[in-house]
Amino acid sequence: MRVAVVGGGLAGLTAAHLLSRAGADVVVLEGSPRAGGKLRRERVGDLVLDVGAESILARRPEGLDLISRLGLDDDVVHPSLGQATVWTRDALRPLPRSVMGVPADLDALRASGILGELPDGRSVPVPDEDVSVRAFLEPRVGAEVVDRLVEPLLGGVYAGHSDQLSLRAAAPQVLALGADPLAAALATEPHPPGTPVFAGLRGGVARLAETLAAGDFELRLDAPVRVVTRTGSGWELAVGPTSAIETITADAVVVATPAPATARLLAEAAPAAAFALAGLDYASMAIVTLVVDGPLAAEGSGFLVPPVDGTTIKASTFSSQKWPWLAEEAAGASVLRASIGRRGETAILHQDDETVVELAAADLRRALGELPPVLASHVQRWGGALPQYDVGHLELVDGVEAAVASVPGLEVCGAAYRGIGIPAVIASAQAAVDRLLGQERIES
Repeated sequence: MRVAVVGGGLAGLTAAHLLSRAGADVVVLEGSPRAGGKLRRERVGDLVLDVGAESILARRPEGLDLISRLGLDDDVVHPSLGQATVWTRDALRPLPRSVMGVPADLDALRASGILGELPDGRSVPVPDEDVSVRAFLEPRVGAEVVDRLVEPLLGGVYAGHSDQLSLRAAAPQVLALGADPLAAALATEPHPPGTPVFAGLRGGVARLAETLAAGDFELRLDAPVRVVTRTGSGWELAVGPTSAIETITADAVVVATPAPATARLLAEAAPAAAFALAGLDYASMAIVTLVVDGPLAAEGSGFLVPPVDGTTIKASTFSSQKWPWLAEEAAGASVLRASIGRRGETAILHQDDETVVELAAADLRRALGELPPVLASHVQRWGGALPQYDVGHLELVDGVEAAVASVPGLEVCGAAYRGIGIPAVIASAQAAVDRLLGQERIES
């Protein structure tokens, strides 16, 4: 079976890896000059490090399982244990234990000073329909918990806003707390000390994508797919620049591109899926990486910022304090990154790199007191990077999957569907491959 995988990000590369292991003849068609999607390493000064995703959720198995299958087990690392903080009310304050921002330790919350007063939880029946995270939580725990604890966490994951993001799709752990989320969160047991929440790779998480890209399949870069057409015996794909279109044939197609591109490609083969995906919004953001000459005037792994505080940055990671391998390579320098950009906040992203670095550094100086001299900087812009799981998202995905399932030899996967983290994207690719191979077995 010859399979064309459209898109060379993590989802496409994972699908290609799994299909080739199953004996398929696979070609991956990536429209840009490089594969890997949002997993990318760049040189910043004397260091090569992640400028996209830099950690993997360790409490889901898919990411670490794939790393193991690729033979990278020996390079798996975990962050140094350190207190995460929230920069709010003009101070870095310890982030108390919570369930996606719903407090699970009122004594720690009181001591942190994050809130003006402790929340008074209320029990309100759980709605049958999907609602926004804010619509669910504000009547039950109050606006301040949402503004100063939930919003910064959602901003870090989705670059989105609580009044738009779907409770069921973006915060199912909050929905699971039930009618009185504060009482339920306070009753949860803390994870055992030392249990790793996240993992990484020595040298950077982007090594996962680089290893996948070197797999036993054909990878074609600068190969944009213009049209995908269902034929009597399979598929035809029009590939390349408009001045030199090439036709590629395949028995099956896996589309692993962001929703807008997928909508365009499925317009003829699966119009209902295309229509639904065309309405899925995305947020843009940027990662500013700084290498500074000396230690930081703060401990821990970094901080989040509530949007109500009106800062340029929404979060910062003290990378060389979080990852011991990077501290070794930095040799006395410090590496920190700042995230910029939430949904609808694009003005800063249109500034030049120098201005973006200056604005990020100014916020970091306000938060940390002072920064050592900056030795090197890098701005990585991720335009349209993060799909927004708005209210009703899971129903939208159900409809897309049903429409695609009615077309033999077609599958979709990626961050647009049922999770945007690395393990969730890998799981999406695995599910698409399983369905495709199941079809193949039935037909044979």
